[in-house]
Amino acid sequence: MAKDKCPECPKCLPGWLVQFGDLMSLLLTFFILLLSMAVMDKNKVEEYFDVMKKAMGFIDASTDVETQSDSYSTKDGSSNSDEQDISESTAVEEAAEEISVLVKEMNSNSQSENQEIEIEKDKNEFTLDIPSSIMFNDGEYDLSDPAAKRFIAKIARLIRTMPKTFNIEIIGHTDTNRVKNDSIPRDAWDISALRSISVVKELIRNRIEPSLLKVSAYGSYHPKSEVSADNRRVEIRFFTENNKEDILSEENFFDRLE
Repeated sequence: MAKDKCPECPKCLPGWLVQFGDLMSLLLTFFILLLSMAVMDKNKVEEYFDVMKKAMGFIDASTDVETQSDSYSTKDGSSNSDEQDISESTAVEEAAEEISVLVKEMNSNSQSENQEIEIEKDKNEFTLDIPSSIMFNDGEYDLSDPAAKRFIAKIARLIRTMPKTFNIEIIGHTDTNRVKNDSIPRDAWDISALRSISVVKELIRNRIEPSLLKVSAYGSYHPKSEVSADNRRVEIRFFTENNKEDILSEENFFDRLE
């Protein structure tokens, strides 16, 4: 009696497909983990899903892939630039607000209106206008007043909480060039510069990164009013540099030097 032939078994899927499936599952788990640790931004998430749809082929048949890709890249570039401008403006406003609170506290302890600190705000920068009489004696440049040192220490404490995108310029001013000596300080230029340096060194003592600091001195040549007392001042300017153009790249740079 002949035995019935065993039916042929269906062919199994190739072995590598199982490993490939495991790899895709691990990759999916990895990206989900990254997404869970990231800061969720609604706009970014929508852009991400938009990109994934295009990458997976979920595009209408009537859509031109090249045109849509170009428009997306243009949109993405402009949005990044706008977000950067907004973040810098926000950082400036927040830092200026914190400095304003400190200035009000300092002015409340002032005994004279001529010794009040002023704050001037502008786009992506603000400046503290500090009368020299608050920190220095007449004709001197050593920062020895304990109250002035405490004020600089409070400024430094706020600077340490500010974004590293800020640059800080210390600018010295005098009223007239009435100091003329053979030894330092020889004139108003020396006094304005040395006062700026004294403030910078005090900031460095309070753990401010020296690379963020800049010293400037104008002597008596940048007065802000006709009153001499108003012109004796030290300014602390906080600013961000958005556009850093290299003047050496200009064709006529060396021509202008001649």
